Amino acid sequence: MVVTSSPGKVMSGTLYVVATPIGNLQDMSPRALDVLRTVALIAAEDTRHSARLLQHFGVSTPTTACHDHNERDKSVRLVERMLAGEDMALISDAGTPLISDPGYHLVRQAREAGVRVCPIPGACALIAALSAAGLPSDRFAFEGFLPAKAHGRRQRLQGLATEPRTWMLYEAPHRLLECLEDMLDIFGPERQVVLARELTKTFETIKGAPIAELVEWVRADSDQQRGECVLIVEAMPAPEESEGLNPEAQRVLDILLSELPVKQAAALAAQITGEKKNRLYQVALGKG
Repeated sequence: MVVTSSPGKVMSGTLYVVATPIGNLQDMSPRALDVLRTVALIAAEDTRHSARLLQHFGVSTPTTACHDHNERDKSVRLVERMLAGEDMALISDAGTPLISDPGYHLVRQAREAGVRVCPIPGACALIAALSAAGLPSDRFAFEGFLPAKAHGRRQRLQGLATEPRTWMLYEAPHRLLECLEDMLDIFGPERQVVLARELTKTFETIKGAPIAELVEWVRADSDQQRGECVLIVEAMPAPEESEGLNPEAQRVLDILLSELPVKQAAALAAQITGEKKNRLYQVALGKG
């Protein structure tokens, strides 16, 4: 329905950003269904995938593809239609659009054109995982997907080694074990990590443990390398005051850090000085 503010002047439509279930279909909200049934068009990441969901709920609204490869160009035409008065909905394959999914360009162009953008909240894998992880959640960071190649992934993890907040990422199942092994190598064995897998689905699994233990658990059970994965990582523990170190241990660590990576420097300093390796490692991380 087109609403006019005065004779001859058409008000623009609304873009609804609609969250859909990440697994359990009962997580679809009545408000989301009402919006999807009444808008003129649904912009979907994959129309074939979304067709099954819409058919299940008896939604017959037309759909159009809006994904990474066509979003910039497609958004121009969609915004033009909303400026002419049509309401539209944006959905992704699962969960909340734009969270490591397409939609940013459409939302930005709509806002820049003066189109009202209205979120219809619902399921989101990262928030669901964080709520059940048992790690501090008053402050947290989301990293999306890490680079697929090992070198880029390890570089990003090195940059996150001293993150002072709980942080989270999505990981593809076929790269899960490699990612955890890189974390073990870079963060050491004691950092707590929670794996949340297949959330809201039949084989939902939420497992938290020190990295070394989690690596062995995933390595021993190939079923844990299936489905959608969220990793929630403990913030870097506050290092013990370096002044409490034996002065000689501090001197040795500083010398080794000038020539060696953090993990290797801490391990060698522990052998030389007798200090605990984990303590030296945390002090070394604190030095950047």
